[in-house]
Amino acid sequence: MNANQPLPTLAEAGRLIASGEASPVELTEAALARAAALNDRLAAFIEITAERARAAARRAEREIAGGRRRGRLHGIPYGLKDIYDAAGLRTTAHSRLLLDNVAAADAETTARLEAAGMILIGKLATHEFATGGPAFDLPFPPARNPWNTAHFTGGSSSGSGAAVASGILPLAMGSDTGGSIRVPAAYCGTVGLKPTYGRVSRRGVVPLCYSLDTCGPLTWTVEDAALALQALAGHDPRDPGSADVPVPDYATALRHGVAGLRIGYAKGFNDDGKVAAEQAAALDAAAALLAKLGAEVIEVALPPNDHFQACARTISHSESFAIHAEDLKTRPELYARVTRERLTLGAFITARQYVQAQRLRRILTRRVDTLFERCDVLLTAVIPGPAPLLEETDTSPWRSAQPLASVFNVTGHPALAQPCGFAANGLPLSAQFVGRAFDEATVLRVGHAYERAAGWTARRPALAGLSG
Repeated sequence: MNANQPLPTLAEAGRLIASGEASPVELTEAALARAAALNDRLAAFIEITAERARAAARRAEREIAGGRRRGRLHGIPYGLKDIYDAAGLRTTAHSRLLLDNVAAADAETTARLEAAGMILIGKLATHEFATGGPAFDLPFPPARNPWNTAHFTGGSSSGSGAAVASGILPLAMGSDTGGSIRVPAAYCGTVGLKPTYGRVSRRGVVPLCYSLDTCGPLTWTVEDAALALQALAGHDPRDPGSADVPVPDYATALRHGVAGLRIGYAKGFNDDGKVAAEQAAALDAAAALLAKLGAEVIEVALPPNDHFQACARTISHSESFAIHAEDLKTRPELYARVTRERLTLGAFITARQYVQAQRLRRILTRRVDTLFERCDVLLTAVIPGPAPLLEETDTSPWRSAQPLASVFNVTGHPALAQPCGFAANGLPLSAQFVGRAFDEATVLRVGHAYERAAGWTARRPALAGLSG
C-alpha cells in the first residue's frame, strides 16, 4: 500500500486485517502518505494527526496480534469533520473564533469509533460553523472536489467528501442540518448517510441547529455505511435529542436484496425544473434497474419543495442565530462574510414565524409518513445536477436556489445519497433513498442492492495533476 492507491474500503480493510494481508500500521502509513501527497491540492484536512495516528496504529496492531481484535473496524483509519471533538485536539469549526479551542473530551461519536479501535488520521475541512462557505476569508481554504479541483465539493462536510472520494480515508464523519452529509457525498461521488434524527449522538459536536442537526458517515460503499452506523448508533442519555430505540444488525439486512419491496419514486422532483436533464435521466435509470432487480416501483408525490424550504430555513436561521447571537454582537469581524450574513438572518425571524414553522414541520412529516403506508423506501433527487464550479457557488446570505436535501431534515427520516451515474463533464450524479423513521436497515438494503447491480463504485477520480 502506498500513496498511489486509494485505501481499501472499510469492509475490505477489515478482511485484509483479519487475514493478515494488511496491518493497522500499514493502513495508517498509507493514509498518511496519501494525505500528504494530495492535501495541498484538495485542502481536505485542517490538521493531520500523524504521530497520534501512528501510536494508535501500533497499539491496535499489538491488540490484534494478541487475539484482542475489537471488531471489523479495528485498526482502520478515519477522519473527523472539524466540528467533532477529539480529546487533546483543536475543534475549530473552520473559524477564527475557535482557533484555540482544544477539546477536553471526545464527542460521543468519536468515543464510539475509538472504542471500535479505529485510527484518527486528522480533522477535516468544513464550512465555517457548518454553514458559511465556501469562503476564502477564513484561516483555512475551502476543500476541492477530487473529480475536478475547479469544482465545488458540496457543503458543509466538504473535507469529508474530498477525503473519502480521493481514497485517503474509507470513513469520514459529517453532519447534516440541511444536506451537509448528502450533498458532499453526491457531488464527490461517495455514499453519505443521514440517519434518523436521534439515531446518532450529537454530544461533543459544534451545533448549528438543535432540532435539525444529525451526525453520520461518508464512505465509499453502502456496506461501509452500514458498518459505520453499527458502531455509531445508539442512545446517549446526555444528548437531549437522542432516541432510545433498538439498533438492528445493519450488515445482515444488506443480504436480502430488493425483491418484494415497493419503491416510491418521487419523480415530480425531476419534472418541475429543479433537476437538470442528466440527473433526471440517471434517476429514471436507477428506478428501472430497481424494477429489474425485483422491486415494485410506483410514482409518489412529495409535498411542494417550497413548503419544506420555508420550514427548514425559518427553523435553521432562528436556532443558529440564537447560538451565535453574542459573538455576532461582540466580534462579528471574526466571521467570514458569508457566515456572518447567513447567521444574522435569524435576527429578523419572529417568535410567531418560528412556532408556525415547527407546526408546519409536523404537518409535512405526517404527509411523508403517509407515503410509507404504500411503499418501503422513497427514491428522489438530492442534487439538481453535477457539482458547480467553485467560483460559481452561491454564497449569498439567502440562497437563491431551492435545495433538495433539506426536505428530510425537516421530517427527520433517514436518507442515503449514493452515486447513480456521471454527467457528460465526468462529474458524479447521485440518487437518494429515504426510509421510515429508524428504518436505516431497509434504506441500506436497497442502496446496497442498487450499488452492486449498477457498479458505479468501480470508477474512482483520476486525480489528474496531483502528486502521489
